[in-house]
Order: sequence, then structure tokens, then C-alpha cells
Amino acid sequence: MPFSPFYLALLLAVLGVLMLFVQIGALTLVFDKLGLSPNSAMLLLSTSLFGSLINLPLFSVKAEGPPPPAPEPFRSLLRLPRMEFSGKTVVAVNVGGCLVPLGFSVYLMLHNPVNPFTVIAAVGAVALVCRLMSRPVPGVGIGIPIFIAPLAAAVVSLLIDPQHSAPLAYISGTLGVLIGADLTRLGDIRKMGTPIASIGGAGTFDGIFLSGIVAVLLT
Repeated sequence: MPFSPFYLALLLAVLGVLMLFVQIGALTLVFDKLGLSPNSAMLLLSTSLFGSLINLPLFSVKAEGPPPPAPEPFRSLLRLPRMEFSGKTVVAVNVGGCLVPLGFSVYLMLHNPVNPFTVIAAVGAVALVCRLMSRPVPGVGIGIPIFIAPLAAAVVSLLIDPQHSAPLAYISGTLGVLIGADLTRLGDIRKMGTPIASIGGAGTFDGIFLSGIVAVLLT
């Protein structure tokens, strides 16, 4: 789904606030738990935010047309008008919402003594929660309440492996959203009437991004 100039401005504002928080130490605890320096943390955050604007197309599928649009008087202030639907949905992968957190999750697994079976159990539990709480939004994509994944990841990580709860919370929170709210719902994209369905895109990006921050704070 395309992003509006308003959304880009919002990302820049969020990035500015996060930069300030990192400098004053508000998020230092989070990244200390994950073994990141402030500079590395800032690189991760900025890459995630700006990468959220980039979708890499994978393939396309035939899909049903979107339902008649409901009146949305304030939609133009938040996003660009919906793209024209031509009977096909392009399935894409979002850089900031999928590739970046996936890559960092692999990094955490390689640099922390986390049991692979523990990771699988935690990711599976969070993915199940995300599957149950996510919903297809016609004409838009898959949506999920933004605090569901971080809360689930924090609780599961503390219960399964308190000693390594911080990296496990990030891994299970981000991968749980990707699997539960995106990959397991690929079958729904034929009925959403959207020209682009992005894995880790706008509908679930907030859940993925916040999972990495809030889940670690809660552990």
C-alpha cells in the first residue's frame, strides 16, 4: 500500500523523537539488553523506518474486486487515494517491516545462547495470537492492534526463558507478527481487493516495529 507525504512526515518525526530518546538514554536500556551500541541502535531504527517505504514485488495473483468504499472524509489527510485495482494483487515484501527485523532476528539468534526449540515455541505462540487477533481489511490489507504482539512476546519470553527474555522477546514479537498476521493470511489476499499486499507492510508494520521496542522494555 502506498504511503502519503503525511505518513513520511510522521516517520521523520518519530525518527527524530527516537534519536532524542537514544541520546538521553530513554531507549539505551532496550538496546543494551540486545547488545547494541547507541549508533548501531540508531542505524537499526532509521533503516526500519525508511525501509517501511520500500516494497519489493514477489509475484501477483488474481483477486476479487474491492467492496464499495465507505465515506472517509479524513482519509486524504492520512493516505494517498487507493490505487486502481485491475483484478490482480501484487504480493510484495516490505524492507523495513520484514527484511530488517528478520535480519536482526537472525543476528540475535547467532549472538545469544538461545535454544532453537525455545525460539520455535515462542515464535509459534506469538504467531498464534497474531493470527487470532489480525483481520483482513478490504481494500487495504491485514491489520492487527499494535500492542498485541509486543505484549504477547514479552509474556511468552518471560515464561519460557527469563534469562534470555530480551532477545527472545524481539525475535518472537517480530517473527510472530510476520508469520501469524501476514504469511498465514496470504490466502485472504484474493478477497481484499487491494492492488498490493505487502508482507510486513503498512497494516502490520506498527505491530512489528513496536514489538521490537516494547517487548524488550517489558522483559
